Amino acid sequence: MEKAYVYGLLAVFMWATVASAFKLTLRHIDYISMLFFSTFFSILVLTCIAIATKKFHMILKQGKNDFAKSAIMGLLNPFLYYIALFKAYSILPAQEALVLNYTWPIVLVIMSIFILKQKIKAINLFAILLSFFGVVIIITRGDVLGFRITNITGSLIALSTTILWASFWILNMKDGRDDAIKLLTNFLFGFAFIFAFSFPHLKYNFEGILGCIYIGTFEMGVTFFIWLKALQYANTTAQVGNLVYLSPFLSLIMIHFIVGEEIYISTLAGLILIITGIILQKH
Repeated sequence: MEKAYVYGLLAVFMWATVASAFKLTLRHIDYISMLFFSTFFSILVLTCIAIATKKFHMILKQGKNDFAKSAIMGLLNPFLYYIALFKAYSILPAQEALVLNYTWPIVLVIMSIFILKQKIKAINLFAILLSFFGVVIIITRGDVLGFRITNITGSLIALSTTILWASFWILNMKDGRDDAIKLLTNFLFGFAFIFAFSFPHLKYNFEGILGCIYIGTFEMGVTFFIWLKALQYANTTAQVGNLVYLSPFLSLIMIHFIVGEEIYISTLAGLILIITGIILQKH
């Protein structure tokens, strides 16, 4: 069980660093170039993982339906999801983009009600409303009564990432392929879309490429498999699952000290309400 916590905490720490990495990298290159190079380096990492785990040969053993699924999933993630996420980080404070993106589990519940026809309980409805109120606090920076949204474009783009990720998650749940092969195949298809979209606009420099290597390695690549390792060593998923709630708070600390942002009280209050809503959804 100790190994589960070690791997779990390592994954949470890595995830906590990426918001700062996004913002720092965007100081050197634009979000379109960051999308291209980060995805490129993530594919290199995912390929190395597939080779190291002796699963790379499984890519060619997939059928037409598998490739069709990966084409759709690659369109959602990494292409559309990271376009929206990186754009949001380019125009919002990192803390706001981070927390608004963190509402995806609530959006997943809402989508499951309509798409998967799942029944909603009173506690689920309360949790959704609680998290929604947390979002309102964040996008108005505490001016709830005046409802003056400080950056409506950035907020809408950040919230759109939750719909994209929840859609990807629903499709992913129905896909029984090996995680390593599935993720690599999705990213290969996604990179084709990214290449067509971004190649005419690419700009780069040394600092920007370093940031993209970090993002491709830890946001898009190896951390996912470290987290899976934690789940494998855990007796139950819940034993390490709750560690993910540490990630946004650690991220805010890093955003303050590394990026230099002043953390708003409204961001912290909104985050607490959102996480409370997510936890309530599980009961």
